[in-house]
Amino acid sequence: APPEPVSSWGTDYGEPWFRDDDSYCIGHLSQSVRKIVLVNMLTYQETQLEVCDEETLFEIQERYADWNAHSCSYTWKVLDEDVFRPLDMTKTLEQNGISNETELFRKLSISTEEYLPTIHVYFDDDLTEH
Repeated sequence: APPEPVSSWGTDYGEPWFRDDDSYCIGHLSQSVRKIVLVNMLTYQETQLEVCDEETLFEIQERYADWNAHSCSYTWKVLDEDVFRPLDMTKTLEQNGISNETELFRKLSISTEEYLPTIHVYFDDDLTEH
């Protein structure tokens, strides 16, 4: 290797050392990320999270546990045509009908902070015996 940077020195060594071993992989690159708001309907506390489009609601719920340790005790719903509709936790936001409008907002020069999809979380009475 030359003692100082030069443009004529070749750096085409083939596969980089960090790409040939899966043990160095700590995650996957997301196609798109967006912000959502979670509203706890018991306390009216709002939490803003940045989520990947590929994440299921169960995966988002795991991360939400940092703000609400009992997040698994809640039913997640979205307002859909004046009716609160329960969400399928095994599906992504898009699969639940919550589309990602980030690119449309950017195209129209609207701040992506102007509208954030809101998910309402309702406490389930875990102590009730059936």
